[in-house]
Amino acid sequence: MMRQKNDMPLKDVLKQLANSKKFKAKLMKTRIISLWGRIMGPTIEQYTKSIDVSRSGTLYLTIESATLRQELSYGKTKIQKILNEELGETYIKEVIIR
Repeated sequence: MMRQKNDMPLKDVLKQLANSKKFKAKLMKTRIISLWGRIMGPTIEQYTKSIDVSRSGTLYLTIESATLRQELSYGKTKIQKILNEELGETYIKEVIIR
C-alpha cells in the first residue's frame, strides 16, 4: 500500500485549526483570560467572576461588585478596543457585563 503524500506544513494545519469557528472561540477565551488581569489590573481581576466569549465575538463578563459592574458598563467600548488591540484583530464585537 502506498501512503498519500501530504504537503501541508504543520504550521498551516495548526493555523487552519485555530481559525475554525469551534476552536477560535475557545482560543480567544483563553487569550482574553490571560490578558484580563494585566490589562484591567488586579482589583478588577479579583472581582471578575467569569469571562466567556461567544463564537460571534460577544464577550460576557460576570462582575461580583455592583459598583464596579456599573463603572465598567460605561467603558464597554474602551474594553472592546483595548482587547481587540491586544488580540491583534477585531474579534470582540460586543461586551456584555452582568
